[in-house]
Amino acid sequence: MLTVDFDRFPIRPGNSVLDVGCGGGRHAYEVYRRGGRVVAFDLDAKELGGVRAMFGAMAAAGEVAQGQAVAGPAATPAADAVSGDATSMPFCDNAFDRVIAAEVFEHVLDDQRAMHELSRVLRPGGLAAITVPAFVPERICWALSAEYHEVPGGHVRIYTRVELEAKLARAGLQPRWHHHAHGLHSPYWWLKCAVGVGKDDHPLASAYHKVLVWDIMKSPRVTRVAERALNPVIGKSLVVYAVKPC
Repeated sequence: MLTVDFDRFPIRPGNSVLDVGCGGGRHAYEVYRRGGRVVAFDLDAKELGGVRAMFGAMAAAGEVAQGQAVAGPAATPAADAVSGDATSMPFCDNAFDRVIAAEVFEHVLDDQRAMHELSRVLRPGGLAAITVPAFVPERICWALSAEYHEVPGGHVRIYTRVELEAKLARAGLQPRWHHHAHGLHSPYWWLKCAVGVGKDDHPLASAYHKVLVWDIMKSPRVTRVAERALNPVIGKSLVVYAVKPC
């Protein structure tokens, strides 16, 4: 399930891309599939083992685009996984053409420092995609359940778009456009918060989860149309795209 819209965030073969806080690797896999040279970066070294294995499986299955954007080895898709802290990343200045930070900054105590790091490693003229939980759906989750966010590594803040864009601007990035995503997922999380975040076997939560899995696997037209209508109103994620000025 992708939060970043790759039509608005184009990846060309040979582009160097950093996926900050990659988690299970969903966006990193899509970058690699499109022929990018991707680094999946996360604090959880154990989870990165599975990401590396998936990169290998994708290459073996021929799922990686082999474009010829530029001549030579730089055009060859590549994928790596690196463990580290988003507030102090082990990469050179201006190292990446694109940077993704999906559902990361709401977990980071010093989010401004992490945004400065994201800006530092992005080349001038490069594009960043930043996603966070949207304000209204997140406020409802917090109101319904303390368990939802009061856990180790949980969410430490709720962003408005104005606040997020102001912090990105202070880091040297220019927000250009935005959208919301996953409108069908907000009611699921409200339901989870109401019945108990850990109660995955609750009949209502389990039934809704099956619908979401069906939607992800089949992408039927009816749910795609419904989600497009719901996204501006109750989309679970806010996505902001920003450019580092030349």
